[in-house]
Amino acid sequence: MSAETTGSRDFQYWRLRFRAWRGSRPFWAGLFTMAGGVPIAYFPYANMHLGNITLAMSTTAGAGSLIIGVLLVTLGLTMWFHSVVRTFAGVAAILLALISLPVANIGGFVIGFLLAMLGGALSVAWVPSKAKGPAAPAAGPAPEGPAPSAGDETVPGPREGQPGTAATDTTVDANGGRNSAG
Repeated sequence: MSAETTGSRDFQYWRLRFRAWRGSRPFWAGLFTMAGGVPIAYFPYANMHLGNITLAMSTTAGAGSLIIGVLLVTLGLTMWFHSVVRTFAGVAAILLALISLPVANIGGFVIGFLLAMLGGALSVAWVPSKAKGPAAPAAGPAPEGPAPSAGDETVPGPREGQPGTAATDTTVDANGGRNSAG
């Protein structure tokens, strides 16, 4: 270590790193999707105690609820760590949230359903930001000759002697685009 470094990274450094990491992926989409998977997987196996009364919310679809909840958590992690497949993960999260309505206690008592739907929609809608800064020049060699004006690069003007056609080196050699096999 040199004399300028402190040896440890302060909170600000880690906060800025997390902020940069969070901005390069659909963070909130993954978080909502994972948060939606937890109640869907939890409620079919939960027992609520109201005084001396125990309410068991176990249903026959407990395994289906567990599978849907685990898949939603997996899709949320996929959104975070493989943001290239964010559209697939978002559509899959929306479909699993819809399937959870009849299978998993009305989608985890609507809480898990709404969170998973929101996460899937955010994932489908998320687009990576464009790089900030000046545009890089083209990597090729500089063209020789005078620089073209703004109007030269769009549509060529009419050809000499013919109205509405353009005269260039290639069109003159190609006989104006006419087929010579006739």
